[in-house]
Amino acid sequence: MSRVAKKPIALAKGVELNIQAESIAAKGPKGTLSIAKPAAIEVKVEDGHAVFSTEDAALIPLTGTLRAILANMVKGVSEGFERKLELVGVGYRAAMQGKDLNLSLGYSHPILFPAPEGITIATPTQTEVVVTGADKQLVGEVAAKIRGFRPPEPYKGKGVKYAGEVIIRKEAKKA
Repeated sequence: MSRVAKKPIALAKGVELNIQAESIAAKGPKGTLSIAKPAAIEVKVEDGHAVFSTEDAALIPLTGTLRAILANMVKGVSEGFERKLELVGVGYRAAMQGKDLNLSLGYSHPILFPAPEGITIATPTQTEVVVTGADKQLVGEVAAKIRGFRPPEPYKGKGVKYAGEVIIRKEAKKA
């Protein structure tokens, strides 16, 4: 077994695992997530921990991957995930219009981004966007799409960047 697959997952209080033959569903206070499971990988819940095992040597790497994804699902339905974005630039603003994110990023038109199902977008200030949800992959994907509307450029650092992201600046041309 891989090292990752050997490590059990501690189930947080209020999180239930529903293990079927072809799928695993995690249910908690933040929602419900499910994933497909190969039949040869065995998952058991023993004293509040999920334990993985397989007899097929070819499925050992997949067992570690399934364990990592399930650990993210358990954390997501209990605590949730969050990505923060910052808008850097004169006139760059973000505001919520119902469930849609309205972005002014220096284009001739505003950008309306609808929030997908299961994702909550908030704008604490005009230059901050917070994406939250239970699905780690979907939260990261939505944050990357928002960042993709105007990625930070290396000369002035203007654009949409992740909070804490360091933009390596280039020196301008010399005459």
